[in-house]
Amino acid sequence: MKYTGRVFRPPSEAYSLIVQATIGCSHNQCAFCQMYKEKKFCVRPIEEVFDDLAGARRAYPVIERVFLADGDALILPQEHLLRILHFIREQIPECRRVGIYSSPRSIKTKTLGQLTELAEAGLHIAYLGLESGNEQVLARMNKGETVSEIIEAGRKVKAAGIALSLTAINGLGGAEMSREHAIDTAKAVSAIKPDYAALLTLRVYTGTPLADWVEEGSFTLMDPVELARESRLFLEHVDSEGSVFRSNHASNYLPLAGTLNADREKMIAQLDAALAGKRRFRSQVELGF
Repeated sequence: MKYTGRVFRPPSEAYSLIVQATIGCSHNQCAFCQMYKEKKFCVRPIEEVFDDLAGARRAYPVIERVFLADGDALILPQEHLLRILHFIREQIPECRRVGIYSSPRSIKTKTLGQLTELAEAGLHIAYLGLESGNEQVLARMNKGETVSEIIEAGRKVKAAGIALSLTAINGLGGAEMSREHAIDTAKAVSAIKPDYAALLTLRVYTGTPLADWVEEGSFTLMDPVELARESRLFLEHVDSEGSVFRSNHASNYLPLAGTLNADREKMIAQLDAALAGKRRFRSQVELGF
């Protein structure tokens, strides 16, 4: 396997074979993100992708999951991506799931028919970053898309028969926009009704515009109690029946897990217990800060 730079994957792809189909992120301008700053985006030659898959086939007797990296690999031209999916189906027939990072921009490059074709070729799940349902927060963070565009993109993926995993970031509005961020994000998730919804917690990385805002005092970070209150507000307003909800990422101070809307009250009760001092927040040391 050949990898260029650091390689990232969603937590649920921990046991997947990770293959870089692209290098870097096609947008790579979000104010909070530093994941792909070391890379210039490019499409990896398909022969290299085939070589990696063939090498993995020789090395591992069973490969049940494949994840196509880097950021936004769905931006690949349709025929290019289809060739990769067909190669996986032919060479790794036991593979039960192929996952991919996506963006509203890459989803817009595909028609519903093309996304359906990808699903039929073996693409099982797409990961999409909502980040926030608030237009002001998205604009400040330079997401490059509007809330309505992200909602449309998420619905399109689901309509094609591809499972959708949607992520938002707790604290992304800062203390200044906490309430608006929580409620509007709940509304956006409710409008999309993803198969999976994850709430991560904001982390600040040196060299990003966000880090500069924090240093100059124009963005106020939130403490674990404030973040818990924001999570509670989100859960109070979200209506996404059947979505598997997770807030148990390594960044989260208080792990939560359940299915919406059935487990909403249980998770709110867990937050209330922490806010009342009856349940411990994870420390920054435990989170790796």
